[in-house]
Amino acid sequence: MSTNKGSSNTSYHTCNLCEAMCGIAIETDGKQILSIKGDKQDPFSRGHICPKATALQDLYEDPERLTKPLERTEHGWTTIEWEDAFDKVAARIQQIQTKYGKDSVATYLGNPNVHNLGAMLYGRHLLHALNTKNMYSATSVDQLPHHVVASKLFGHMLKMPIPDIDRTDFFLMLGANPVASNGSVMTVPDVKKRLKDIQKKGGKVVVIDPRHTETAEIADQHYFIKPGTDALLLLAMLHVIFDSSLLDAEATGLMSNEIEGIQEDIIKYSPERVAPIVGIDAVEIRRLTYQFTQAKRPVCYGRMGTSVQAFGTLTQYLMTVFNLLLGRVDKVGGLMFTSPAIDLMKLTGRGGFDRNRSRVRNLPDFNSEFPVSTLAEEILTPGEGQIKALLVAGGNPVLSTPNGEQLDTALNELELMVSVDFYLTETSRHADFILPPVSPLERDHYDLVFNMIAVRDVAKFSPALFKAPKHTKQDWEIYCALTERLLKKAPLKQRLQLKLAETLGPRGHLELLLRSGRYGSKLNPFKGLSLRKLQNNPHGIDLGPLKPQLPKSLKTKSKTVELHRDFFMKDLHRIERTFFSEESKYDQTAPLLLIGRRHVRSNNSWLHNSHRLVKGKSRCTVMMNPTDAQRLKLTDNQIIDVSSTVGSVQLPLEVTEHIMPGVISIPHGWGHTKKGTRWSEAERHAGQSMNTLTDDSQIDELSGNAVLNGVPVTVKVVIDSDNAAQTSATKKAPKTEALSEITEVL
Repeated sequence: MSTNKGSSNTSYHTCNLCEAMCGIAIETDGKQILSIKGDKQDPFSRGHICPKATALQDLYEDPERLTKPLERTEHGWTTIEWEDAFDKVAARIQQIQTKYGKDSVATYLGNPNVHNLGAMLYGRHLLHALNTKNMYSATSVDQLPHHVVASKLFGHMLKMPIPDIDRTDFFLMLGANPVASNGSVMTVPDVKKRLKDIQKKGGKVVVIDPRHTETAEIADQHYFIKPGTDALLLLAMLHVIFDSSLLDAEATGLMSNEIEGIQEDIIKYSPERVAPIVGIDAVEIRRLTYQFTQAKRPVCYGRMGTSVQAFGTLTQYLMTVFNLLLGRVDKVGGLMFTSPAIDLMKLTGRGGFDRNRSRVRNLPDFNSEFPVSTLAEEILTPGEGQIKALLVAGGNPVLSTPNGEQLDTALNELELMVSVDFYLTETSRHADFILPPVSPLERDHYDLVFNMIAVRDVAKFSPALFKAPKHTKQDWEIYCALTERLLKKAPLKQRLQLKLAETLGPRGHLELLLRSGRYGSKLNPFKGLSLRKLQNNPHGIDLGPLKPQLPKSLKTKSKTVELHRDFFMKDLHRIERTFFSEESKYDQTAPLLLIGRRHVRSNNSWLHNSHRLVKGKSRCTVMMNPTDAQRLKLTDNQIIDVSSTVGSVQLPLEVTEHIMPGVISIPHGWGHTKKGTRWSEAERHAGQSMNTLTDDSQIDELSGNAVLNGVPVTVKVVIDSDNAAQTSATKKAPKTEALSEITEVL
């Protein structure tokens, strides 16, 4: 839907570059974008946007964005026609699977897929056609602990409770920085205002984080905590709850009969025992627990900092149990469940655990995916079942997964690599074929995933702003074309199902899903929610606040919250071994511990070619507390070497009291230093990859999620501050091989 303004046009869309689903008003003149502003009539975002929204224009206009397929030849990259590309890719995949077996082909799906309607609806067809056990995704370097806990306790991996931020009066956050991330596993636009609204109503916002983050800056209280010790803090808070008889009797009735066992498990984790390790005084731990229990509508929430650590799954479990025992799940202002217009739980599996094991390290899968930490070794280790080919869709795992240098080496060993990507990135530079989809503004959009985890139930459809040029393809068209060729000899029924899905297209699928959803009408498009109704309401439709729904909506067989104490609490043995045993390697005087960080002007590695977002002072620095800098005789702006067991990087030092002693921070997603890429703006602001330092052998043993936080590192000076300006990470990168390799149309 658009409105005319003189010779210009204003259209209303959703920004799909992060989870927040902010409404935007885009003013255009023909094919030219004049402005991108917040849509004040959007009922969810209420006119708010963050700086990232302007990157939609940069992505659309970027001359370095690929629009035609590329094939690697002996003469370098060459553009080829789409049909030729599909034929060649499918033939090569079939040859490799015939020679080495189905599992010799692997897939990796990056985060952009869940921001893409077509990819979400049609990617599964390609995965089924490949029929391989070797599937990987960004899930296991991100939110896998959330899914494991949801699957075990509530019966489905997508049954994840979300903080009811608009109605809480005490918001306790562990390892979360929504002011920078715009929320995460908590779709929440304009989060800064929402947090301040809690305070205006007399409530409190409390942040627990090793860094004084942007969110901590506006909080009522902030506590530093030693990276990787959040589970100990939660055990101590649970100890206080049981010791002071603060359990909610009504809430415990929803749970399986394992509460007494949990009480026995946590009895020895008093605040006094854990305080020296976590770095928060025992008196403060007790005070914080009592503050939480005395609030009327409190909620406890944790995110990346708690997920991507050695005890991420146990931490997420303990947080959920903490909320459960205090009656803060399925209650207004607590953790609540969404009622989206399209319920993905009806379309996806529950999240099966440990159905298959990885070949080399014998790691369990979750939802048919292996931990991505094992991808490189599955490529590099010879033997039956070795990965020989890899399809990467919308991902840059060389920068986003542990020990990225090892994966970078491994990709060179593949017999075939295919990338569905519109940039030549640090990962896609290894590909034999690159199949570029259209830009976000050239395809329809509806948020299937993020409405499942939104702080309010809403629905909104955004038609493509621009018609995609004839020589381009959308993600779903790429997936269908490859699937058709791979299924040529498949049973007729399977081929007909694909043809029907292809004929429907994303809009047809969306119409059926809306009509069959909880707000739709299957028989009458004029009744209930439908695509037509969404098209007539371009700002979106508010479906109301989150509503209590337990126990009816539980997906467990028992229709109770199944605590699975035996599965989760067995990790206490590792807790004891890590922190309290005589042979424990944990030491308060251990090397510095590395954590990541996010910035509101960035989103993993994907937006660094946007000149609007990377301009200004370099953000890829090493944050260090003044106490550590003085001890190590380091000064602000020096170039320092940071080393771990697997690699080292050199970056400028930023001395700041916004990070606790004993901890350093490097932002995630940078490291555009590889030869053969083709995004010059990113290269000019290259930085270094934090994941050169993270160790792929270190995982959260309960789930297989990667350990990206709490990594032991050492530092030393490389260049003193007088020369640092000449060698900073933002200097212009040298011309890459890719520029000389690209031929023909490019």
